[in-house]
This record gives sequence, C-alpha cells and structure tokens, in this order.
Amino acid sequence: MKESKGEAAGSAERIIKKYPNRRLYDTQTSSYITLAEIKQLVMNSTLFVVRDAKTGEDLTRSILLQIILEEEAGGSPMFSTSVLSNIIRFYGHALQGFMGGYLEKNIQTMQDLQTRMAEQSKGLTPEMWNQFMAMQAPMMQGLVAQNLEQSKNLYLQLQEQMRKQTEQMLESFRLQR
Repeated sequence: MKESKGEAAGSAERIIKKYPNRRLYDTQTSSYITLAEIKQLVMNSTLFVVRDAKTGEDLTRSILLQIILEEEAGGSPMFSTSVLSNIIRFYGHALQGFMGGYLEKNIQTMQDLQTRMAEQSKGLTPEMWNQFMAMQAPMMQGLVAQNLEQSKNLYLQLQEQMRKQTEQMLESFRLQR
C-alpha cells in the first residue's frame, strides 16, 4: 500500500506474512489476522505490505484483489458485469497502462470529494445532514459529470495522438494505411 496523505512521512510499513496454510500473520501485533482486519487497515489508511512467509514475494495486490472479490460477492457490488468485462478487455491492449492511471485519478477525485463533504458536514444533526445532502446531490452530480467529461476528452486526445503517431511511423517506413 502506498502512503496516504494522512500518514506521517517515514512511518514504518506494517508487515503481514502469508503462510502456505493461507493464514495471515501481523508482525506488528504478533497475531494472526483475517481479510476483514486487513480491510480495516485499508480503511484506516495504514501503510502495510503482505509478503509470502517463505519467499518474501510481495502479495499485497493479490490480497487486495481478494478483498474486492469478497466485497463484490457480498450483496451490493460496485462493478456491473459490463464494467468488469470492459476492464478485462483493456488487459493486453495498448492502453492498458493508461487505464490504470485513469482509474486511479478518477477514484482519487471521488475520494477527495468525499473528504471535502465529510469536512463540511462536521457537527451536523441528522436533520441538518439530510438538508446538507439534498443541497450536495446536485453539486456532486455536476462535479462527477464534469470529471467524466474531462476524462472523456483526455481519452479522445490520447486516442488522436496515438493515431497521429501511428500514421507518422507508417509514413516513415513508407507504408500507407
């Protein structure tokens, strides 16, 4: 896991060891932990890494994907079949590297919006919260729509740039489209 904005720079990375019996051992607490507890580390923005106990191989991504799989199977999935299919289609595609950064930036934008909303709503009663959310919904929809439009434009610019570069490359080899 990468360091989040809320963590102090230079804080020690928590090491979780995964043993062949699939058990996860937290070296900081000297105890076995569950995927639910690792999810809580993520929710708390705790800096950690999961390593294979034998080889030392970094298994963090694999464990995070396992948590996502459990969440998706848990009743109210975040990703539709269509979204998952489209993500899969990007593997091996020329834009695979771009897609990761694109998703990361968009998720960070949503996280920033969520943080701002939480800061703005501190100290609100339930009634005030309902009024606040009623006012925020149109603003959020506008921000999300604006972000999607910017993302779409960025993608189209990238696509055009790739088309031009391909044409230039083909011309340099005296090949035509």
